[in-house]
Amino acid sequence: MSSRVVIEGGRSVGQPGPVPERLVGGTPAGAPHQRPQSVGLVGRVRAPEKTASRPQERPAHQSPSLAQMVLPQSAVAGHGWTLVASVVADFVSVFLNFVAASQLHLAIRHHRLWLAHPPEAPPFLLGFVLLYGALITLLGASEGLYRADLIRDAEEERWAVVRSVGWATLLAAAMVRLFGLQGGIPLAAVAGSAVLNFLSMRAWRRWRRRQATRRAQSGQATRNVLIVGAGKLGHEVAAYLEQNAHLGRVVRGFLDDDRTLDSQVLGTVDDLASIARAEFADELILTAPKERGTATRVIQEARRMHLDVKLIPDLFGVEPQSHYPENFGELPVLTLHAEPLPAAGMFLKRGFDLMSSALGLAIMAPLLGVIALLIRLESPGPVFYRAPRAGRKGRCFLCYKFRTMVANADALKERLRAQNQRQGATFKIIGDPRITRAGRFLRRYSLDELPQLWNVLKGEMSLVGPRPHPLDDFACYKLEHLRRLDVTPGITGLWQVTARRDPSFLRNLALDQEYIEQWSLWMDVRILLKTVSAMVQGSGA
Repeated sequence: MSSRVVIEGGRSVGQPGPVPERLVGGTPAGAPHQRPQSVGLVGRVRAPEKTASRPQERPAHQSPSLAQMVLPQSAVAGHGWTLVASVVADFVSVFLNFVAASQLHLAIRHHRLWLAHPPEAPPFLLGFVLLYGALITLLGASEGLYRADLIRDAEEERWAVVRSVGWATLLAAAMVRLFGLQGGIPLAAVAGSAVLNFLSMRAWRRWRRRQATRRAQSGQATRNVLIVGAGKLGHEVAAYLEQNAHLGRVVRGFLDDDRTLDSQVLGTVDDLASIARAEFADELILTAPKERGTATRVIQEARRMHLDVKLIPDLFGVEPQSHYPENFGELPVLTLHAEPLPAAGMFLKRGFDLMSSALGLAIMAPLLGVIALLIRLESPGPVFYRAPRAGRKGRCFLCYKFRTMVANADALKERLRAQNQRQGATFKIIGDPRITRAGRFLRRYSLDELPQLWNVLKGEMSLVGPRPHPLDDFACYKLEHLRRLDVTPGITGLWQVTARRDPSFLRNLALDQEYIEQWSLWMDVRILLKTVSAMVQGSGA
């Protein structure tokens, strides 16, 4: 790193007077300046206001230009030629590799290195090769292979090529099988071209990386970089750029208000204009600014001098989950942690719930009719008991059951609250006087729960999960009890088949938490089998 410029009083020695703006790319004085590029992670930053006292406001949302709507993002961002060259190189290699793989397949098949009269290619072969190349390049674009602004190491690039070629080959082979094109497009040739595609795409990228390293080491095609912030993060950035010479960046030094941090600190933030001009800086990297005002001032000054600006945020020791930031409108969002979810398992669980609830309601329709008739004959009132329950994330829903109590059971509950035999946020008493004779039978064999299959069909409940509690019990929850509402409630659960008669709410809560943390499809199957056994034995309360 160079430290040849010494700053005194905010001005470099030997450069009296105000420092002019940097002339970009050798542009002569008086010629139009190059348009400054946008900031790396934080999107576009407004140019400084002419009136210093006027507060900055976020620019209003503007409609995208025609280029932004039509061209790939890499081209819009100023890397159009790099995008075109990379795509053309991959496309040509895919075509040549498929020709080579097809010739090799024919030679092996006919036991000859060269065929004087090779079989005529089918008319759809060219279209297939073009489609295959398009798949590889499109998947490569999704992996960032054609993004010149995406800095990645060789290992990440290799796996990006593997994924792009692999998935494109699988899709192409599936198309050949689906449309019965094996006669004109042998799958062996497709597989062979996939191997050649991986080798060629990796080879020319390694060559390009070595050429860039040579040019950087010889002083050609290098960009001079200043790093604002001489702390740990700033030195990590400098070390990475030094170890990856192919990126073509040379760190000229640091800017920091605390000049005692490092001997490579060339000056303070106020000296940016002088140092950038003296060091012929092309790019400014801002690392974890402590004050928003200082960061804004640095970015505005860098834009005025036509310097590229990149921001390295302090991620608090956490590696981001994605290379690409999300956007909430104009606001960039970088994901630091994303909790893994068993998406496939939850999809299968929901599918099983849908199939089982629909099939159960259809098969048991006669039984449901008999139960409804029995309830109406024994006591006046509705057949179904519909009560609000606390569901997933505390959302309220109407839970359906066959009515097993007298019609005014909810009004009598508060009178019986003192006789509650359960601990915590649940209510239950043995010999509850509100239960009818038919209700006792239904509860014994858990038949009163069958209408909840409708709740399962609607997605408000699952076959297996923590039981949903009434809203008055939910109102008694403590903060640590809310964990059981992280999942969809169920008709049956781990507590029902292991400790249903245990009066402790804490025991109930512990079993629900064990189910949530150790959930699997096989666990659901075992709980359902135990539930059926308990229903047949009539062990319900």
